[in-house]
Amino acid sequence: MSCEVHHMEHAEIAKVGQEVKNFKMKAYDPTEGGFVDVELETIKKAGKWTVLVFYPADFTFVCPTELADLADKHAELTKMGCEVLSVSTDTEFAHLAWRTSERLLENVRYKMAADPTGAVSRYFGVYVDDAGVALRGTFIISPEGKLVGSEINFLNVGRDASELMRKMQANIYLKDHPAEACPAKWTPGQKTLTPSEKIVGKVYESLRE
Repeated sequence: MSCEVHHMEHAEIAKVGQEVKNFKMKAYDPTEGGFVDVELETIKKAGKWTVLVFYPADFTFVCPTELADLADKHAELTKMGCEVLSVSTDTEFAHLAWRTSERLLENVRYKMAADPTGAVSRYFGVYVDDAGVALRGTFIISPEGKLVGSEINFLNVGRDASELMRKMQANIYLKDHPAEACPAKWTPGQKTLTPSEKIVGKVYESLRE
Protein backbone atom coordinates (compact mmCIF):
# COMPACT_ATOMS: atom_id res chain seq x y z
CA MET A 1 0.00 0.00 0.00
CA SER A 2 1.30 3.45 -0.87
CA CYS A 3 1.95 5.87 1.97
CA GLU A 4 0.20 8.66 0.08
CA VAL A 5 -3.14 9.55 1.63
CA HIS A 6 -5.01 9.68 -1.66
CA HIS A 7 -4.14 6.01 -2.25
CA MET A 8 -5.31 4.83 1.16
CA GLU A 9 -8.44 2.88 1.90
CA HIS A 10 -11.04 5.24 3.35
CA ALA A 11 -11.36 3.01 6.42
CA GLU A 12 -7.80 3.85 7.52
CA ILE A 13 -7.85 6.70 10.02
CA ALA A 14 -4.97 8.42 11.79
CA LYS A 15 -4.83 7.48 15.47
CA VAL A 16 -3.31 9.31 18.43
CA GLY A 17 -0.01 7.77 19.43
CA GLN A 18 0.67 6.31 15.99
CA GLU A 19 2.74 7.50 13.04
CA VAL A 20 0.88 9.62 10.51
CA LYS A 21 1.02 8.56 6.87
CA ASN A 22 2.43 11.10 4.46
CA PHE A 23 0.02 13.52 2.81
CA LYS A 24 0.40 16.20 0.18
CA MET A 25 -1.94 19.08 -0.70
CA LYS A 26 -2.04 22.23 -2.76
CA ALA A 27 -2.24 25.40 -0.69
CA TYR A 28 -2.59 29.14 -0.95
CA ASP A 29 0.26 30.93 0.81
CA PRO A 30 -0.87 34.43 1.87
CA THR A 31 2.70 35.39 2.80
CA GLU A 32 4.08 34.70 -0.67
CA GLY A 33 0.83 35.49 -2.45
CA GLY A 34 0.82 32.32 -4.54
CA PHE A 35 0.13 28.60 -4.64
CA VAL A 36 2.45 25.99 -3.15
CA ASP A 37 2.58 22.29 -2.32
CA VAL A 38 2.54 21.25 1.33
CA GLU A 39 3.68 17.78 2.39
CA LEU A 40 4.12 16.16 5.78
CA GLU A 41 7.47 14.62 4.86
CA THR A 42 8.88 18.05 3.98
CA ILE A 43 7.73 19.50 7.29
CA LYS A 44 9.23 16.56 9.19
CA LYS A 45 12.56 16.94 7.39
CA ALA A 46 12.62 20.56 8.55
CA GLY A 47 12.25 19.31 12.14
CA LYS A 48 8.93 21.10 12.67
CA TRP A 49 5.69 20.24 14.40
CA THR A 50 2.65 20.11 12.13
CA VAL A 51 -0.60 21.72 13.26
CA LEU A 52 -3.61 20.90 11.06
CA VAL A 53 -6.74 22.99 11.56
CA PHE A 54 -9.67 21.59 9.57
CA TYR A 55 -12.80 23.71 9.09
CA PRO A 56 -16.03 23.21 7.09
CA ALA A 57 -15.83 25.73 4.26
CA ASP A 58 -14.72 29.08 2.92
CA PHE A 59 -17.26 31.92 2.77
CA THR A 60 -19.12 30.65 5.84
CA PHE A 61 -19.74 32.18 9.26
CA VAL A 62 -17.93 30.67 12.25
CA CYS A 63 -14.92 29.70 10.10
CA PRO A 64 -13.44 33.19 9.55
CA THR A 65 -13.65 33.90 13.29
CA GLU A 66 -11.63 30.74 13.99
CA LEU A 67 -9.02 31.45 11.34
CA ALA A 68 -8.63 35.03 12.59
CA ASP A 69 -8.17 33.74 16.15
CA LEU A 70 -5.56 31.28 14.89
CA ALA A 71 -3.83 34.10 13.00
CA ASP A 72 -3.40 35.96 16.31
CA LYS A 73 -1.37 33.01 17.65
CA HIS A 74 0.47 32.16 14.43
CA ALA A 75 3.66 34.10 15.16
CA GLU A 76 4.00 32.43 18.57
CA LEU A 77 3.33 28.99 17.10
CA THR A 78 5.96 29.63 14.43
CA LYS A 79 8.52 30.54 17.11
CA MET A 80 7.68 27.25 18.82
CA GLY A 81 8.66 25.38 15.66
CA CYS A 82 5.20 24.74 14.23
CA GLU A 83 4.05 24.66 10.63
CA VAL A 84 0.39 25.70 10.80
CA LEU A 85 -1.96 24.61 8.02
CA SER A 86 -5.65 25.40 7.81
CA VAL A 87 -7.53 22.81 5.73
CA SER A 88 -10.93 22.63 4.08
CA THR A 89 -12.41 20.81 1.10
CA ASP A 90 -12.37 24.04 -0.93
CA THR A 91 -9.79 24.60 -3.68
CA GLU A 92 -6.70 26.75 -3.30
CA PHE A 93 -8.38 29.23 -5.67
CA ALA A 94 -11.35 29.59 -3.31
CA HIS A 95 -8.92 30.14 -0.43
CA LEU A 96 -7.29 33.00 -2.33
CA ALA A 97 -10.65 34.63 -3.10
CA TRP A 98 -11.88 34.27 0.48
CA ARG A 99 -8.64 35.52 2.03
CA THR A 100 -8.80 38.56 -0.25
CA SER A 101 -12.45 39.44 0.35
CA GLU A 102 -13.02 38.62 4.05
CA ARG A 103 -11.61 41.36 6.30
CA LEU A 104 -11.42 38.99 9.28
CA LEU A 105 -8.71 37.09 7.40
CA GLU A 106 -6.45 40.04 6.63
CA ASN A 107 -3.87 38.91 9.22
CA VAL A 108 -3.80 35.25 8.12
CA ARG A 109 -0.22 34.38 7.13
CA TYR A 110 -0.24 30.58 7.48
CA LYS A 111 -0.82 28.35 4.46
CA MET A 112 -4.41 27.49 3.57
CA ALA A 113 -4.42 23.90 2.29
CA ALA A 114 -6.93 22.49 -0.19
CA ASP A 115 -8.48 19.03 0.18
CA PRO A 116 -11.19 19.05 -2.55
CA THR A 117 -11.36 15.24 -2.79
CA GLY A 118 -11.71 14.90 0.99
CA ALA A 119 -8.86 12.35 1.10
CA VAL A 120 -6.92 14.00 3.92
CA SER A 121 -10.12 14.87 5.81
CA ARG A 122 -11.21 11.23 5.64
CA TYR A 123 -7.83 10.04 6.88
CA PHE A 124 -8.12 12.25 9.96
CA GLY A 125 -11.74 11.17 10.54
CA VAL A 126 -13.37 14.58 10.07
CA TYR A 127 -15.03 14.21 6.65
CA VAL A 128 -18.83 14.56 6.56
CA ASP A 129 -19.89 12.38 3.62
CA ASP A 130 -23.36 13.78 3.04
CA ALA A 131 -22.14 17.39 3.13
CA GLY A 132 -18.70 17.11 1.53
CA VAL A 133 -17.09 19.23 4.26
CA ALA A 134 -14.80 18.69 7.24
CA LEU A 135 -15.68 18.96 10.91
CA ARG A 136 -13.69 21.37 13.06
CA GLY A 137 -10.69 19.15 13.77
CA THR A 138 -7.34 20.21 15.22
CA PHE A 139 -4.42 17.77 15.03
CA ILE A 140 -0.85 18.05 16.36
CA ILE A 141 1.86 15.95 14.72
CA SER A 142 5.33 15.71 16.26
CA PRO A 143 8.51 16.37 14.25
CA GLU A 144 8.95 12.59 14.15
CA GLY A 145 5.53 12.17 12.56
CA LYS A 146 3.52 10.86 15.50
CA LEU A 147 -0.03 12.12 16.09
CA VAL A 148 0.05 13.48 19.65
CA GLY A 149 -3.08 15.65 19.71
CA SER A 150 -6.60 15.36 18.32
CA GLU A 151 -9.67 17.53 18.93
CA ILE A 152 -12.89 17.38 16.89
CA ASN A 153 -15.84 19.71 17.27
CA PHE A 154 -19.15 19.68 15.43
CA LEU A 155 -19.85 22.22 12.69
CA ASN A 156 -21.49 24.81 14.95
CA VAL A 157 -18.89 25.09 17.75
CA GLY A 158 -15.85 27.33 17.26
CA ARG A 159 -12.49 26.68 18.87
CA ASP A 160 -10.12 28.76 20.99
CA ALA A 161 -6.53 29.05 19.71
CA SER A 162 -5.33 29.77 23.25
CA GLU A 163 -6.01 26.15 24.19
CA LEU A 164 -4.07 25.01 21.12
CA MET A 165 -1.15 27.13 22.36
CA ARG A 166 -1.32 25.50 25.80
CA LYS A 167 -1.36 22.02 24.27
CA MET A 168 1.61 22.86 22.07
CA GLN A 169 3.58 24.17 25.06
CA ALA A 170 2.85 20.94 26.93
CA ASN A 171 3.77 18.70 24.01
CA ILE A 172 7.03 20.56 23.40
CA TYR A 173 7.93 20.29 27.08
CA LEU A 174 7.15 16.57 27.18
CA LYS A 175 9.23 15.90 24.09
CA ASP A 176 12.28 16.91 26.13
CA HIS A 177 10.96 15.38 29.39
CA PRO A 178 9.32 12.09 28.33
CA ALA A 179 9.24 10.66 31.87
CA GLU A 180 6.93 13.44 33.06
CA ALA A 181 3.23 14.21 32.52
CA CYS A 182 1.37 17.52 32.45
CA PRO A 183 -1.73 17.84 34.64
CA ALA A 184 -4.91 19.73 33.75
CA LYS A 185 -4.46 23.40 32.81
CA TRP A 186 -0.66 23.03 32.89
CA THR A 187 1.33 25.98 31.57
CA PRO A 188 5.12 26.42 31.36
CA GLY A 189 6.74 26.81 34.76
CA GLN A 190 4.05 24.91 36.64
CA LYS A 191 4.52 21.62 38.47
CA THR A 192 4.46 18.41 36.40
CA LEU A 193 3.95 14.83 37.51
CA THR A 194 6.40 11.93 37.33
CA PRO A 195 4.22 8.81 37.25
CA SER A 196 5.36 6.07 39.66
CA GLU A 197 4.01 3.88 42.42
CA LYS A 198 5.02 6.61 44.90
CA ILE A 199 2.26 8.99 43.81
CA VAL A 200 -0.59 6.49 43.39
CA GLY A 201 -3.40 8.02 45.42
CA LYS A 202 -1.04 10.89 46.32
CA VAL A 203 -1.34 13.20 43.31
CA TYR A 204 -2.63 16.05 45.50
CA GLU A 205 0.48 15.90 47.65
CA SER A 206 2.80 15.47 44.67
CA LEU A 207 1.53 18.66 43.02
CA ARG A 208 2.17 20.62 46.20
CA GLU A 209 5.65 19.42 47.02
